[in-house]
Amino acid sequence: MAAYLVSVLNGLAMGSLLFAIALGLSLVFGMMDVLNLAHGAIYLAGAYLAVALLPGDDVGMGTFVLAVLAAAAVGAILGGVLAGLTRATPGHLDQALLTLGVSLVVAELLSVAFGEEVHAIAAPAPFDGGVPVLGETYPAYRLLVIGFGAVLAVAVYLLIERSRFGSLIRATVADRAMVSALGINTGLVLTGVFAAGAALAAAGGVLAGPILGAQPGLDEKVLLLALVVVVIGGLGSVRGALLGAVLIGQVQALGTSLLPEYASFLIFVAMALVLLLRPAGLLPPRTAVRT
Repeated sequence: MAAYLVSVLNGLAMGSLLFAIALGLSLVFGMMDVLNLAHGAIYLAGAYLAVALLPGDDVGMGTFVLAVLAAAAVGAILGGVLAGLTRATPGHLDQALLTLGVSLVVAELLSVAFGEEVHAIAAPAPFDGGVPVLGETYPAYRLLVIGFGAVLAVAVYLLIERSRFGSLIRATVADRAMVSALGINTGLVLTGVFAAGAALAAAGGVLAGPILGAQPGLDEKVLLLALVVVVIGGLGSVRGALLGAVLIGQVQALGTSLLPEYASFLIFVAMALVLLLRPAGLLPPRTAVRT
């Protein structure tokens, strides 16, 4: 029972990280109709920023929070630049190729700056130990990540679904010409969405650092998992991104515990089953076309 609970908690921790990372990709993809293939590189930039700002094993909570905020700021700047570049590049294929090129350049620059080795990132001091769970010792930092994921889910849901700003975003996506006719700068709104999504990806790189570390190639793995989460949950859906992230987190954790050689395969099996039964995703946004 204890081993099963630990596996479930690992799945929730991984799901919380995937939610923070995939949410931005889902919003940009679903609301702006832009497939940002540089999302994983922005995540990796955040992880390497944590390597630079959090050296050693003794990391204070305040320093860790500042690293998260710094990564979010860097991610927002990169997201704003990408928003301008993709808006000036018509066509889905051109935008995908553009963001892929940016991803390759950023990943290569990070490899040159930090090397090819795996970098470990320490958890903040108050959460660098373990807590007892049914006789087992479980990392306290992973419980912190689970709590962060829950708070983020509630905050983003209230922002998108219950605030005037969220209504403005949804209206811009539904009828950009009408919103523009009201005197609202729709380009600025969409740039803000892009920047917020990139900020979440970079902040996710810092938060995932104590669990996944930082190394070349991690951007590709994270991007692939985020795309799976987006497809399963439904494009542009906050609730869908949360459900998809939790589902993939559990599949990966339980698969690693029970069938480690098939863990990666099981993730794509889950995605294939969802696509067969719910092509629009498990919880598509209300404006999505259901098939």
